[in-house]
Amino acid sequence: MLGVGLPRFCSYCLSLALALGGASFAPPVRAAEPSSADRATARTLAQQGYEALRDKQYAIAADRFARANGLVRAPTLLRDLARAQVGLGRLVDAHETYTTIIREGVADDAPAPWVKALSDAKAELSEVQGRLPWITITVSGPAHPRVTIDGAPIGEASLGVKRPIDPGQHELRAMAEGYYTAKKSIELKEGAAMNVSFELEDAPPDAAPKNEEETGNVSVATVKAPGWLKPVTISAFAVGGAGIAVGSVFGILAMTKHNQLADSCPSARCGPEHSGKVRNFRTDAMISTIGFVAGGVGVAGGVLLLVIKPQTLVQEGPKKLGTKRDEPLAGLSWAPFVGVGSAGVQGTF
Repeated sequence: MLGVGLPRFCSYCLSLALALGGASFAPPVRAAEPSSADRATARTLAQQGYEALRDKQYAIAADRFARANGLVRAPTLLRDLARAQVGLGRLVDAHETYTTIIREGVADDAPAPWVKALSDAKAELSEVQGRLPWITITVSGPAHPRVTIDGAPIGEASLGVKRPIDPGQHELRAMAEGYYTAKKSIELKEGAAMNVSFELEDAPPDAAPKNEEETGNVSVATVKAPGWLKPVTISAFAVGGAGIAVGSVFGILAMTKHNQLADSCPSARCGPEHSGKVRNFRTDAMISTIGFVAGGVGVAGGVLLLVIKPQTLVQEGPKKLGTKRDEPLAGLSWAPFVGVGSAGVQGTF
């Protein structure tokens, strides 16, 4: 009997035996007939792929099914390869693998597992199509820009039209001779669609090496805050806070002395005996005014620096595509505070 002595995965092995047997797949160009050793190796690889797929070890499964299919082309192997690619989140590859099964089809006398693989591919392709994200990339400036996604170049003909892309995070770069390279980081969810536009800026002739096309190097022009911005902003707020504090303290002293003089000097006229107090009052009032003016100027200057955000264009020189992303610039935040006898602005960098 057929079932005697078969291992526990005999049903899958039987399908493989039929799939890798004498029935013919229908590729556009028929490859050389695989040898008996190729078929045996393909069955071993396929079994390993099946077990990995069952255990959700998708990377191993994809490797085994791809290698098995390289030895003996079969729609059952391609279907399971596509399933492993879906498990890895490589929806674009899975979509193409399913499409290949459908495009090549099976012969009329194909074994039942092959026919089922074709039916599965049609059903599962529809699901993958609904999960695929799409991206439309446009580049203005150069006539013939070059664009990479995660370091891999894409054809110029792909620009301006919808292009499938795997879900997740991606880094896009646009470059051209005589222009600064621009880059953007995006994150796409399943089924999402996104438009990404680049506006490349003119660069001096020596902004990038001449052989960047061959080496993969690009000159990245980035905008960074100048080195003086942080200490000057801190100083401005410090001066502003100190000025307001001084103005507040001497303002209170001046008001106290004014009230005392108002009680001692009828009709707002003080005699010679109050000349010292009057002089002290005027001094405190003047210091308070100067403090508030200085404080206002300092705070206004600090706020102005935060608003206009002066920046410097920095040419970083050649970089290798796909290298670590630049660290984001530290942010600035500020908030006013008012206390008993004090006021100012506090900030974080």
